[in-house]
Amino acid sequence: MKNDKDHSSANDEALVEAAKQGDMGAFEELVARHRDKIYARALSMMRNEDEAIDLSQEAWVKSWQRLNQFHGESSFGTWITRIVINLCLDQLRRRKRRRTESIEEMDEESGGVERQLPVVTTNPTERLERAELRKRIDGALEQLSHEHRTVLVLHEFEDMEYKEIARTMGCSIGTVMSRLFYARRKMAALLANLKTEDLK
Repeated sequence: MKNDKDHSSANDEALVEAAKQGDMGAFEELVARHRDKIYARALSMMRNEDEAIDLSQEAWVKSWQRLNQFHGESSFGTWITRIVINLCLDQLRRRKRRRTESIEEMDEESGGVERQLPVVTTNPTERLERAELRKRIDGALEQLSHEHRTVLVLHEFEDMEYKEIARTMGCSIGTVMSRLFYARRKMAALLANLKTEDLK
């Protein structure tokens, strides 16, 4: 049995192999390395801390149970992220909470600014400004339907391609493109409105 020092210096691939042999210490090191990202991904999709914690924990349980199915085609980080994304999608489908307003019926006024979603264009020297922007983005994300929020998160934060998003969400590529367009446009409009409200 390896000691903790060995675990901390080992790469993910070596830890996975050790964990497959029943080394719980190796698996705990994998959890320690990736848990923050997994929780953040769940939170960005669910918008609820308790659900994000529960789904993150479920993802780790499933990853332990399915570890022998991991053959290294992608990195371990990518693999565990896909597990938590699928758990979140299942939970969102179960919720089936439909919004009354239709995002497709938005005013055309905000058309053209959908590409300007300020997710990665914050000013790195202004921590307060960035925190305010994150608050506005979170507030806007809250108002998207779960389908539109999910496609936005997968594309903007996970860098997933349309084809992969379509497969993950069980819909066509055309539907993904449409949802992404409306999600960006809705976000741009909401962020503009929130900024205007801040100035009042």
